[in-house]
Amino acid sequence: MSLTNAPDPEIRKAVVKQDLENVLHPIVQHTALEKNQMVVVGAQGSTVRDYDGTEYLDAMAGLWCVNIGYGRTELADIAAEQMQQIAYYPHTAMNFPAARLAEQMNGLMGGGYHTYFVNSGSEANEAGFKIARQYQRHEQKPGAFRYKTISRYYAYHGTTLSTLAAGGMGERKGKFEPLGGNEFVHVAAPTCYRCPFGLEYPTCELACVTNMESTIQGEGPDSIAEILIEPIMSGVGIAVPPDEYLPAVAKLCEKYGALLHVDEVINGFGRTGKMFAHQHYGVKPDIMAVAKGIVSAYLPIAATVVKNEVFNSFLGEEAAMRQVMQVNTYGGHPAAAAVAVRNIEIMQEEKLAERAAENGKYFMDGLKTLLKHAVVGDVRGKGLLLGLELVKDKKTKEQVSSAHVGAMVAFCKRQGVIIGRSGGGSRHSNTLTFSPPLVITRSEIDRIIDVLDRGLTELGPQMQA
Repeated sequence: MSLTNAPDPEIRKAVVKQDLENVLHPIVQHTALEKNQMVVVGAQGSTVRDYDGTEYLDAMAGLWCVNIGYGRTELADIAAEQMQQIAYYPHTAMNFPAARLAEQMNGLMGGGYHTYFVNSGSEANEAGFKIARQYQRHEQKPGAFRYKTISRYYAYHGTTLSTLAAGGMGERKGKFEPLGGNEFVHVAAPTCYRCPFGLEYPTCELACVTNMESTIQGEGPDSIAEILIEPIMSGVGIAVPPDEYLPAVAKLCEKYGALLHVDEVINGFGRTGKMFAHQHYGVKPDIMAVAKGIVSAYLPIAATVVKNEVFNSFLGEEAAMRQVMQVNTYGGHPAAAAVAVRNIEIMQEEKLAERAAENGKYFMDGLKTLLKHAVVGDVRGKGLLLGLELVKDKKTKEQVSSAHVGAMVAFCKRQGVIIGRSGGGSRHSNTLTFSPPLVITRSEIDRIIDVLDRGLTELGPQMQA
């Protein structure tokens, strides 16, 4: 198919037919695809292009992932060069790009870490669960049996059965239950705008952390292997905790002998204005899951990063079976690793984390102007990870319907702007989300704010009806 000539309606029609008759798509309803036929063929910077020539400003960077922006053709050259040298060999052996990428990760963490490579964020968290449990088996004191993960309600950590179980989104995992035993224990999330305890910060005195400690005590501290935290909860509608929250959780880990497992799959690689979101809060995780921004989605690669104190527990004679007891066929893939190495170099050369901090503040200031609309209850975020919550009434915080949120997303798309929405289920599904490429310009941010303003003006009265 030629993409340089004028679009041919018949070619587009044939591709749509081919897709609908053969492809099983994720998340979207196939009957909706018959009406909303978007065939993406090109992209540059923050803009994607349909085969019919329509261009969209992508305010979600794909699935929160194209951090350096679209159209970096040098990454294709790097992948091709590496594939010509060695495209693949199992990571039971070493290769140059994966070694360099792990060294980069160690440097970004300030030293003291080793990296295990996988393909996706779900697998990175899954490997983290296994590493935490195996570590605790190696190190636990007599009588202890540490296997449980403490996580939060409304959290999202992936789509495998175990990461769904660790997550706290009932609607996402309901069709797959039961998901096992009691190894994942949930506690209240720091969703301050909708505090689960009906309190307000700071007079709440971090009741959510007190709840977490009470749960640890109730479950039995010697059963807890780790605490799993996404520093800024994304899927629930961009829940930014108080600054003291993550340090307080880290202290609980230290107090009770649990590992701190930080999920940076969406938060990481400049998204929040620092290379990793936990760096805003001065903590050092024992385990960190990364994906998406590590390669800006140019090829599949992800990683589980572990502190050397954890890594050292896996050293010993082969017969002792202390090595990491799992394998990933494509883990440390040379071509994907080579592309990730250059992706991180681009982030550093172009100071994209710093740009995310600066333009994130500009974006936030723009979103705050939308508080003039009666249906805008809250705006929140950090860096270029932002949310705008829609409510029927600002005082009661009654949320607008899912249909109204969908109508707002559809309005923006008709205006050429792609935005996201929260997936927190019946209680947290009313937030518009924004996670654009870190190369987004201020004029593009202005365009997003203008489209939102017009959409809220047109649709806002209907949302309150």
